[in-house]
Amino acid sequence: MALIRSVCRRSTVSSLAVLCAGMTMMAPPASASEGGTNLYLLGSGGPGAAVLPPLKGVYLDNTVYIYSGDVSADRDFVLGGRVVAGLDAVIVAEFSTFMWVPSMNISGGTLVLGAALPIGVPMVTADAVLTGPRGQQIDVSRRDSTMTYGDPIVTAMMGWKTGNLHVTLAGLLNVPVGDYREGELANIAFHRWAGDASLALSMHDPKSGWDVSGKAGVTFNGTNDVTDYKTGTEFHLEAAVEKALSPKFSAGVLGYYYHQLSGDSGSGAVLGPNKGEVVALGGTVAFNTVLGRSPATFRLRVLQEFDATRRMEGTAALLSLTLPLHMQLPTGAPE
Repeated sequence: MALIRSVCRRSTVSSLAVLCAGMTMMAPPASASEGGTNLYLLGSGGPGAAVLPPLKGVYLDNTVYIYSGDVSADRDFVLGGRVVAGLDAVIVAEFSTFMWVPSMNISGGTLVLGAALPIGVPMVTADAVLTGPRGQQIDVSRRDSTMTYGDPIVTAMMGWKTGNLHVTLAGLLNVPVGDYREGELANIAFHRWAGDASLALSMHDPKSGWDVSGKAGVTFNGTNDVTDYKTGTEFHLEAAVEKALSPKFSAGVLGYYYHQLSGDSGSGAVLGPNKGEVVALGGTVAFNTVLGRSPATFRLRVLQEFDATRRMEGTAALLSLTLPLHMQLPTGAPE
């Protein structure tokens, strides 16, 4: 047990929340990109973004995601195949992400495979619904909420370590088989194929307790065949600095920048390219402990968005619990 604590507290558990949250793929429901839903979860590339587990095994991340945001009534957006004006939204969602580390020595690096499925309650209020799915004029306010599940996500990561420098390449793939509610405002399923490729770097020094991390990626989107809406290509950039205050506690700052590289298209993109942009800053704290015989980390992230262009602007909070379910210890290591 001593070996697990010394290894995992410094590396695995403190970073798994970031790695797994990158698979949880949901953003505020309004804006550029259809419905404002993004495959990559903005804010997940925080401390230890490139640090992979140091042992083969199976790991779990359970993240509760809460977002509250709005946009003024003088802005129009396409949501669920409808043109709406003015939006208020609250999302409460839970993501259980499982990650498998089958090898620590493929091309000199660590391979991680994983999968996740979001389950949540999106609550959306539109000040006015200007047109319906077939162009009819409605011009009334509308509220919509439901408990639903999103599209499953699969991921693969390859990471390398040299001293305190960690480098990780990651890919995400959205499989559009979730509970997409045609014509409704509240959805967390995308109903489109989408893929994300990212590169993360971390200077993670267990002795000094400092971690400086950055992550950049590009998301490529397919077409929603129900609404004939093709979301443009998206870019995301994140950075974080964190300091371990003790073996149990750490705290830091983090932020992200989102920019849509190409405009939306298709017959469903009735408002034109609709390219979006937003910036966010916030803080994070983490608490390391032991649950049963397993090292575990609780992490809280809170980010405030600002300078939004054609996007909802709001506050996001992520509370994560990460722990190993099974680890393959080195030969001869104590239990």
